[in-house]
Amino acid sequence: MFRVDPKEAALSHISAGDATGTLGSAAEAAARIPAEPGLSHKIVGGFAQLAEAALLFALGMAIYAAYLDGANPVIYVSLSLGIVIAANVAFNIARTHRLSAYRSGIRQLFTVLIGWVSVFLLVIAGLFAFKAGEQVSRFWLGSWMLSGAVLLVIYRLLLRALVLDWSAKGRLRRRTVIVGGGPDAEALIAAIEKQATSDVELIGLFDDRDSARSPDVVAGLKKLGRVADLVEFARRARIDLVIVSMPLSAEARVLEMLRQLWVLPVDIRLSAHMSKLRFTDKTYSYLGELPVFDIADRPISDWNLVFKWIFDKTIALLALIALSPIMLATAIAVKLTSKGPILFRQRRHGFNNELIEVYKFRSMYTEASDTGASKLVTRDDPRVTPVGRFIRKTSIDELPQLFNVLKGQLSIVGPRPHALSAKAANKLYHDAVDGYFARHKVKPGITGWAQIHGWRGETDTIEKLMARVDHDLYYIENWSILLDLYILLMTPVSLVTKSENAF
Repeated sequence: MFRVDPKEAALSHISAGDATGTLGSAAEAAARIPAEPGLSHKIVGGFAQLAEAALLFALGMAIYAAYLDGANPVIYVSLSLGIVIAANVAFNIARTHRLSAYRSGIRQLFTVLIGWVSVFLLVIAGLFAFKAGEQVSRFWLGSWMLSGAVLLVIYRLLLRALVLDWSAKGRLRRRTVIVGGGPDAEALIAAIEKQATSDVELIGLFDDRDSARSPDVVAGLKKLGRVADLVEFARRARIDLVIVSMPLSAEARVLEMLRQLWVLPVDIRLSAHMSKLRFTDKTYSYLGELPVFDIADRPISDWNLVFKWIFDKTIALLALIALSPIMLATAIAVKLTSKGPILFRQRRHGFNNELIEVYKFRSMYTEASDTGASKLVTRDDPRVTPVGRFIRKTSIDELPQLFNVLKGQLSIVGPRPHALSAKAANKLYHDAVDGYFARHKVKPGITGWAQIHGWRGETDTIEKLMARVDHDLYYIENWSILLDLYILLMTPVSLVTKSENAF
């Protein structure tokens, strides 16, 4: 897995991740095509497993309730859970919870039925070996095995129909671009298009080489620009996957390309289909039947994204209820002590550089408000109201951003979103620190790893900004729900002990 050291990235002058140039006409046209978010393959598979397990367990319990009338509940509930879990393990070992398996017909049904019956045979053998057969009803076991087999056939056929329908509508396809050109890219495109169920939707090709070695069209796929253009393209068009079509021997080219693309919130894979080197099967991951090397993964994706969404919404709602008296008192104080609106709205960069409007309690005199933050607030800044000084020091001014969390624009925890015109040493943030936009690979937050370590408030020097970016990148690389919870719990402590830079 490719990793860029945060400190090295902040100092690097190689990254083209801050490119903001215009795209060529072909890339512009491709970026403007509307694209609906796709369904995560892992989440689809996860829900399919949960639903299947729940149905099988409910069937076993229904037969138990109807035939045995609640006798020996501990034995039957425990045995039912064990059988369902063992069946799910068997189905996963046989790889029947993959989208490619869901699309198959007879082969899927045969494999699932073999797994289901095998589990029951093992249970029966275990009961016989431990001389516990008299404690479990043979009718219950037999009827559950047979009715469960029928249920699995019906469920899998319905699941197959659903997955095929989603596939036909493009809801399972991953929008993909290829980096590279020439014969390698041509062979890669052919291998992808040969697979009817690879779920890869090819959008275009990007290559830094000249047209002699990299023509404008490769196997029918248009060249949309150079690798630096891909950074801008991925921010304006929904891209899920980047496949690098370069030989492993081209180490320098691959590393240069990765240093440009690591700032993007996408999966990056290195194609292995043309490599003469052969590794063990566990070394590869697969796009359909196409072997690839995992170079970089989008942070906080699939189930982790679901967990973080639940965490954000739950905490935001609870915080709004608990802090509503403070927010109401602050709103009254702001309104009574200075003219102007209660809330201050400011445009900032969100996930993948998307522009969002964040809310704050107004802390400055209306006529002195600076929506672009071209001049950062300093100690004893005359633009700040008396109430504003207190709410900025305590971060109470940030509380309206809980509504941004409910709108899906912010997370509770994440890199703090910065104002568009904010500067360090008279340089815009993204000009001051190369690789700065890598902190936008995840949704920004109200509080973060940098804030609880004292890096909040004024960033008047490049060193302070680099320290904040360093902490933000550490958070992205090491994210977990437990880390979010720790940051949330430490935020009030840091407001008291590490607020010297907040004014």
